[in-house]
Amino acid sequence: MVNQSQQNHYKKLQQLLTELPWYVEEYIDHKRRKLSPASLLNYAHDFKIFFNWIITENLYTGHMKDIPLDLIEKLTVQQVESFLNALKYELHNKDITVNRKLSALKSLFNYLQNIAETRDLEPYLSRNVMAKIEFNELKESMETTANKMEGKILLGDEYENFRRFIAMDYGELVKDNKKLENFYAMNQERDTAIVSLILGSGLRLSELVNLDLDDIDFSKFTARVMRKGNKEQYVFFSKIAMDDLQQYLKIREKRYKVESNNKALFVAAAMGPKGKTRRLTPRSVEKMIEKYAKAFGKPSLSVHKLRHSFATRYHSEINDVPKLRRQLGHSSIQTTMIYTHIRNDDLKSAVDRMDMPKDE
Repeated sequence: MVNQSQQNHYKKLQQLLTELPWYVEEYIDHKRRKLSPASLLNYAHDFKIFFNWIITENLYTGHMKDIPLDLIEKLTVQQVESFLNALKYELHNKDITVNRKLSALKSLFNYLQNIAETRDLEPYLSRNVMAKIEFNELKESMETTANKMEGKILLGDEYENFRRFIAMDYGELVKDNKKLENFYAMNQERDTAIVSLILGSGLRLSELVNLDLDDIDFSKFTARVMRKGNKEQYVFFSKIAMDDLQQYLKIREKRYKVESNNKALFVAAAMGPKGKTRRLTPRSVEKMIEKYAKAFGKPSLSVHKLRHSFATRYHSEINDVPKLRRQLGHSSIQTTMIYTHIRNDDLKSAVDRMDMPKDE
């Protein structure tokens, strides 16, 4: 199930690899079966930042792609720490972002030391400086993360209110602006289906925009998606999402003038007289959510926050972390555990009861 978005990521990755040392391309080839083109592209960007730093610091005076293995084998702990400090204090990366870039480098260096071999069956690196580098300690607890998230997601009645706002109420809000009203009328069913599907399944943005028509199983209420690591999975979604999706599909072909060979589930109208209807892009979905969120009075909402909203509601009603983990496609259960800390009403009630006077 290779789609246009994956092909674009692949092309960008191939272009970026022409700037990087040969052993990086070998590492990327080793990882292709396990990671998506988007993930590999992110890795390559992280590697470029690292090798560019080596050039900037005059640790090597040639071209980036010619940086030899023996140079990175001789990097000191102090030099790597200096690079990580540059990420944080010069490029203003957060600790969690620095950890992600360090994780990519640790993976590369581990490959070079423990997996890759020369013709003489010797490792590419005999010394791995990255193995000596520790991750930043993330001090924020799950409770703190959950509390920050709580004010930025949909809770209680807001969940259905936001969906209804897009399905009906937004039109009343923009009725005096003919341009906005016409644009809303054009995309009303599509936008409602998109939001309803995220709120009814917890799909990631990339998973949503990459959906094709034949990925939807209307009898089982499932969507076939490619999760991180190129893992195919069938994700359940709600009946409300199904209803909204079917309303959109009734108008999709005629209203958007979709050609028969265009199998993208969510499409955007053609641009210009000779333009063709195209797959909706991730950025278009983000801008659409931003527009509705601002009008709804909750500007902090985003596509990812809608996913969080689904997860929070799922946990409150189902209370099954392993099932939620699978639904969201998390590789680590620790990520899923965050939702167990949002709106812990039992804990709040217990604390409130401490203030109550005891019976004599």
